[in-house]
Amino acid sequence: MNDATPYIPVDQKGWRLAMGLRPLEASKWLEVDSHRDEELALKDDLIKQQHEVVVAVRPEGDEASAELLEEVVSFLCSYHPNLPVDTDPNDHPIVAASRLVQEDLCVLVRSDAWRLQAACVCFPSRWSLVEKIGATLDNIHGPVPLYGEELSQPTNSVFDRMTSKRSFWRLNWTLLESSALHQPTSGRTSPEAKLGDWSFRVERQTIRQLPRTKAVVFTIRTYVTSLDELCAMEDDFCSNLLNALDTAPEAVQQYKGWVGVTDTLRSVLGQKDCR
Repeated sequence: MNDATPYIPVDQKGWRLAMGLRPLEASKWLEVDSHRDEELALKDDLIKQQHEVVVAVRPEGDEASAELLEEVVSFLCSYHPNLPVDTDPNDHPIVAASRLVQEDLCVLVRSDAWRLQAACVCFPSRWSLVEKIGATLDNIHGPVPLYGEELSQPTNSVFDRMTSKRSFWRLNWTLLESSALHQPTSGRTSPEAKLGDWSFRVERQTIRQLPRTKAVVFTIRTYVTSLDELCAMEDDFCSNLLNALDTAPEAVQQYKGWVGVTDTLRSVLGQKDCR
């Protein structure tokens, strides 16, 4: 593992669908590394050039977004006091908060159900924010295979039972044929590519309730590393990855664009003594 990829959440036992929540320490809510300036500059450009793609807000999320900005500033002042926390008063609070951190930020507010009411998502992994704003948790995750059968009830239960004193984090991963952080909705294909053309994309996600508004903040920190680099760094990564791809249900492989990927990678990885 390195600065680019501090997490490699490929289970040696194979693919499995699980929430995988872990307790989150307050000091580790948000992560800062050497890519900060580069990623914040990219965010700034996306917010300016594609605002309607990366920002979506509704009035129901305004109060919670303002509280989120306060919490982000407080966190940075407490744990990263050397970082600037100046904001533009003309920005919506969730945009101002997003400009300070490498994470994408989503605010969910409870009404008839938990609904996404504000978000600044500059680094999506093949999904459209515009299509998700105002949606419930179940509708947001509707396209995900097996979510309704296996994760809908526990996910809603976690949100309903959240308190401001207990937060969580989890990891999610996929393979993409691009290393770009900004991956809005597009066709999912299984390209014939060299190992170095494939990217291992990890999302570190956190779930935290804001103390005043009781809204839930969902953060997404994205890390991208080439498969070539990971195979060179981690002895077991190749075999664990192939096992995960082999054991993923067909519906998941279709959804993630993994159909045929295992055979392609195995032919390349075999040259690297991966079994």
